[in-house]
Amino acid sequence: MNADAVVLDVDGVLVDVADSYRRAIVESIDHVYGETIETADVQPFKEAGGFNNDWELTYAAALYVLARRERPELSIETYTGLIAASGGGLEAARTAVADELDPAERERVLDRWDRDRLRDVFQQLYLGADRYRRLEGGEPDIAGDGFIEDEPVLLEQATREALAAWPLGVVTGRPAAEADIALERVGLDLPAAHVYTMDAWDEGKPHPKALLELADRLEAADVVCVGDTLDDVRMAVRADESADRRRFHGVGVLTGGLTGGSGREKYAEAGAATVLDSVNDLPEVLE
Repeated sequence: MNADAVVLDVDGVLVDVADSYRRAIVESIDHVYGETIETADVQPFKEAGGFNNDWELTYAAALYVLARRERPELSIETYTGLIAASGGGLEAARTAVADELDPAERERVLDRWDRDRLRDVFQQLYLGADRYRRLEGGEPDIAGDGFIEDEPVLLEQATREALAAWPLGVVTGRPAAEADIALERVGLDLPAAHVYTMDAWDEGKPHPKALLELADRLEAADVVCVGDTLDDVRMAVRADESADRRRFHGVGVLTGGLTGGSGREKYAEAGAATVLDSVNDLPEVLE
């Protein structure tokens, strides 16, 4: 692929978050409600779309756990399928609950649904007590180190050096402070204007706004965008469809939740230009 610039996602591309963000989703719900989903159940939410923000995925999964108390027969597959059919994201999750429960059941679920507490627990588990105090400004009620310490680096040094031949940008659903921690860990020192975090835009992936603006900042006409979710690829496809002269190529990697042959097929259906085993295969497909 020709490329004037490369834009990278962080989670599942530069660092492995299976034992950090995804673990925080599962354990936050368990901490608040005493029951939760399986770790493997996080992926259907990601594939439903609209959950670039892991706090919102946590809220949607908690809503499912509460709805399942009312309707034990409600499966993850049905719930996430309804979310996908309604366009993805948290509002679609609320619509799914409204469709599946009667008014009294729905009222009980929403009364128990505590997004503020879920977010607070999530941040404590993910950041750990010390970072929580520093970044969140509160006093934790959960002790210990954070799951953020369990994020193996996926980007190899040779790949990082090879990618230095292109202007680099980042589009991530992380808050800025957490993005900085990950980028420092992988050894990427980028200008602040080239790092687009969740603090900079309300829409989130797959909306193309961040990618289009980043292409302007990078002064690039041909952009390769690498991510580990279908929404990363959809963002590139939407950017390509909305751009007059610039080109955007979505590249999926198999180091996140999508793996194997089925992962490749789903990426292809979403419009991926190519699928790689990992970001470390990227330099050899770029020109």
